[in-house]
Amino acid sequence: MVAARTLAMCFNRLVDWNLDQENPRTENRHRLMDKFGAQALAVAALLLFTYGTLQLNMLCVVLGPVAVALITFYSITKRFTAYSHLFLGLALSAAPMGAWVAVTGELWSVVPYLLSLAVLLWVAGFDIIYATMDIDFDQAAGLNSIPARFGVEVALKISQWCHICSVVVFGVFGWQFGGGWFFTVAWLLVCAGLVYEQLLSTSRNPNLLNKAFFHVNAFVSVVLLIGVCLDVFLR
Repeated sequence: MVAARTLAMCFNRLVDWNLDQENPRTENRHRLMDKFGAQALAVAALLLFTYGTLQLNMLCVVLGPVAVALITFYSITKRFTAYSHLFLGLALSAAPMGAWVAVTGELWSVVPYLLSLAVLLWVAGFDIIYATMDIDFDQAAGLNSIPARFGVEVALKISQWCHICSVVVFGVFGWQFGGGWFFTVAWLLVCAGLVYEQLLSTSRNPNLLNKAFFHVNAFVSVVLLIGVCLDVFLR
């Protein structure tokens, strides 16, 4: 997971190297590491990811290239579609699916598909919010996003529906894996967190949008993890 995440982030930095320098919000990113360093780190991460799949099971080995394709393809989607946010959601939704394959060696259960769908919708919802900060730059640079195509107001409504659908699917996921009170409490906190994120999204203040993107989503992730773990281990 760490190797895949590192590969995806390095690839994104390399693909957007020039664009990041032109965007006022990201103009300092290329100074964090030079291009050769990013290339070397990406190759190292790819090798480590491949090594990791070889230590698990044959299905992980077979699906490894699919995972790499998903997490790298996202970085180029904003060049030809406004729905790049869904591709980001798809890329991140591979994480719970990959975890399930790593542990079980199969994908016959509906549970990982539900969790992955919930993650896809959740990620797409908050990435749309985040993209509202770049609407002017995206339009000027000819890049695609839902805010750039439909405007901020419509984009935020789409984000709201993504999050509404995501909490519904999170709930169905909990029901399918037999979640109890711990999961129910976690699910309610997740709902509250996403409502708060949507409230923050109405501001064009970059500080509040960064808070919505990083802090609230970290809260959602950790709360859901704790709720599931407590249900599994303490019931």
